[in-house]
Amino acid sequence: MSSTLITRIGTLVTNDPALGDGPLGLIEDAALVLDGGTVAWAGRAADAPDADERHDAGGRAVIPGFVDSHSHLVFAGDRTAEFNARMSGRAYSAGGIRTTVAATRAATDEELEANLTHYLDEALRQGTTTFETKSGYGLTVADEARALRIAARHTEEVTYLGAHIVSPDFAEDPAAYVELVTGEMLDACAPHARWVDVFCEKGAFDGDQARAVLTAGMAKGLVPRVHANQLTYGPGVQLAVELDAASADHCTHLTQADVDALASGSTVATLLPGAEFSTRAEWPDARRLLDAGVTVALSTDCNPGSSFTSSVPFCIALAVRDMGMTPDEAVWSATAGGAAALRRTDIGRLSPGARADLAVLDAPSHVHLAYRPGVPLVREVWRRGTRAV
Repeated sequence: MSSTLITRIGTLVTNDPALGDGPLGLIEDAALVLDGGTVAWAGRAADAPDADERHDAGGRAVIPGFVDSHSHLVFAGDRTAEFNARMSGRAYSAGGIRTTVAATRAATDEELEANLTHYLDEALRQGTTTFETKSGYGLTVADEARALRIAARHTEEVTYLGAHIVSPDFAEDPAAYVELVTGEMLDACAPHARWVDVFCEKGAFDGDQARAVLTAGMAKGLVPRVHANQLTYGPGVQLAVELDAASADHCTHLTQADVDALASGSTVATLLPGAEFSTRAEWPDARRLLDAGVTVALSTDCNPGSSFTSSVPFCIALAVRDMGMTPDEAVWSATAGGAAALRRTDIGRLSPGARADLAVLDAPSHVHLAYRPGVPLVREVWRRGTRAV
């Protein structure tokens, strides 16, 4: 494959402090050389080597492609009425996740895949080059397995979330559902997934049930991640750290012991401000986590119920305004932080050897992502060294 020199970059975010200033490894008046699907060189434009082709960035900022490490994209239907009622202050008695479960079960494979690719294309246009997605809207052996098969055709970051809620079919016998999730359903789903997840929360799965789900998945070779401490204080974060989960996601309600546990382990705290925005809930305190030395990721939680956004730039703006993050921290968390939450070192950075995934912003600096909220600043997206947008 040919090499490409991207030159006249206003500000380049490498996420490699050895290459530039600060944690973002910022280089002004920069250039990149892409060789096939990887980054071959990064530095000052004046020092750039030759390449087969040249591309002029026109003084614009270039950042690593966003790594969206938490989404729920295999579903059918939407929950407009539920959102409208919530925002209008009206009581709403429909089934929440169960509404999406019913619609997903009724959809064909072709309908589910078309919906998935629609939202993936939407995310790509906004700079997302890597995404994780989960099952969790089927809650039967067949429906969970097909969700993962469909997802695996589009990403290697596939998560088994049979333990999203207790299936309506087992409403009177949650223990039997946990047995299904850790037995026959896991057997059918594990070959199609990399990760195992559980919604450890009051009204979903308690600490003992969550431990059973995660350890069963680990025995099948899946790596754990946890929906933890979103709605209230609970055991999810501590369990995630104990089991060396890749991430504890949401982390809205944290005790000091939870923060200390995250700071002492390798589990990434993934914050999902779209959920708080869409439910008018309390914001996670990113500043508290960052000041304690916790690795933080920022993701969309794109799902039809509580966070129906595919826009990482929107989440960056929310994190800066309402969660105490600086623009630099938010951009790092949405790129390198997301990579850490997926235990990947080949993405989330633009330094030699990394995958050539990047976004060109219609702005001179990455700070504009928070400075100009709601503005479609992503002008170009390159994925594996090819311009995709």
